[in-house]
Amino acid sequence: MTATTPDLWHHYGRIRAATDRNVPDSFYWTWEQDSGPGTEVLGDVDGACVGDLGAGSARHAAHVATRHQPARVIAVDSSPAQTEMATRLFGHLAPRLQIVGSDVVDHLHAVDGTYDVLYSVFGAVDFTDPRELLPAAAAALRPGGRLVFSTLAHYLSGAPAQPDVTAGRVGAKTPDGKATTMARWVLEEQVWVKLLDQAGFTDTSVEVWPATSVRPRTAGTLLVEARRTG
Repeated sequence: MTATTPDLWHHYGRIRAATDRNVPDSFYWTWEQDSGPGTEVLGDVDGACVGDLGAGSARHAAHVATRHQPARVIAVDSSPAQTEMATRLFGHLAPRLQIVGSDVVDHLHAVDGTYDVLYSVFGAVDFTDPRELLPAAAAALRPGGRLVFSTLAHYLSGAPAQPDVTAGRVGAKTPDGKATTMARWVLEEQVWVKLLDQAGFTDTSVEVWPATSVRPRTAGTLLVEARRTG
């Protein structure tokens, strides 16, 4: 995010942040944030260096930092507004929780072999070209380190996921409220598996969690786990 690039996450989460400053009691991977597995999917994170990619207001990261015993959790987000919000809400959890404002790919390139676990909950994996992000994530993990992410199984409009590495355009707002769009990668399961293999991951598994309601703009979830080779 540069000074000339509008922060398209400026408005996201502000209403909740005004009234809810608590660390969440639960950690959900699914789009509707009401069901499915929790932090057990990450494996044993006690003593580990854990990274949240596209952490937003860092609620998931705060949960991991306070409900487990990691060496540290690094919450990375490129949005200045989200980083400021995360610092305001959970900055007091330092040093175990570290909030970093950075382009996620740039951050990962700068920390080769640092992380034991990386995860994304509809975060940077959804909004960054996977041909750039996944190799960078593999390099940032220690050998045998794990990447776990949840992503949309199909578009919120109901349109199917892409059968190749193509970004769709989804609605967004500039800080001054003007409507615009941004790229989002909503890919079929086999596309993610192929990309992870090409990036240097192995032992990839994908679970599909259907939506739990039929309200508008909901979706099933792909929960993807993979391990860095070597």
